Amino acid sequence: MADFEVTILGSSSATPTFTRNPSAQVLQILGRYFLIDCGEGTQIQMRKNRVKFQKINQIFISHLHGDHYLGLMGFIQTLHLLGRTTPLEIFSPSPLKEILEIQLKHSETTLRYPLIFNEIDTTSHLKIWEDNCVEVYSIPLKHRLPCSGFLFKEKEKLLSVRKDMLAEYKIPIASIQAIKEGSDFTTSFGQVIPNYKLVHPKTPLKSYAYCSDTIFDPTIVPLISEVNLLYHESTFINEHSTRAKETFHSTAEQAATIAKMANVKKLLLGHFSARYGNLDIFIQEALPHFQNVETVEEGKTYLI
Repeated sequence: MADFEVTILGSSSATPTFTRNPSAQVLQILGRYFLIDCGEGTQIQMRKNRVKFQKINQIFISHLHGDHYLGLMGFIQTLHLLGRTTPLEIFSPSPLKEILEIQLKHSETTLRYPLIFNEIDTTSHLKIWEDNCVEVYSIPLKHRLPCSGFLFKEKEKLLSVRKDMLAEYKIPIASIQAIKEGSDFTTSFGQVIPNYKLVHPKTPLKSYAYCSDTIFDPTIVPLISEVNLLYHESTFINEHSTRAKETFHSTAEQAATIAKMANVKKLLLGHFSARYGNLDIFIQEALPHFQNVETVEEGKTYLI
């Protein structure tokens, strides 16, 4: 298992097709599992892809169009039936709390575990969750409903000390933490050993940006600049650009333009309208603007 990877569970837009499900992804970072959107059928897709339900502790819902959250109540109920007792955090626009509480009330369900709601301000770029290794930020998106994307970033790690240097300079245990934090080491003879000689080179920090439903919007570019992997909706191709504008969605060309402007490392296109069978045209329209691009494949895991 890699340290940072995303598995695509759903890539269709408003309606599912025989081969594509509504939006959902599982992101794994350093052993932490995040569910991003939860369209209808998500838990079936999780079963098919052997995602362990109980490892999900945070769920991020971008907005309240049904193809992004209608699988959530079923997933919550399944966790209850599986005997979950640990808290489950949900990050979403505020009305979702009311929607779920009404369903729980009228199904006369009292969950065995705490359900913690966190309202997202869809107009601001804010840190909405963190632990000692990962931080998550909201990305304000322009759609027909309040909508937020999500930026997941590794935090700066402590430096890793070289074992051979510990032996060579007889470095005591009490000095190791300071070296990990960037300090030099002074031997008993007064010789100063610079930090870079004592530690392994830093590994670049990784990041993933999920840009759900949105019209073409260059204002998000500074927020996703230089990310390793960008998922950006591309509901339509250029032939239907007028429809994209009317429904506040993007085309493949527009998603590729955003990727180029933000200088991201790789682009994944998804959220395809059910009117399209063959997705090759999405790549053809994106390639002139951004080279490292793929259309997402459900069930496929992408390393970051």
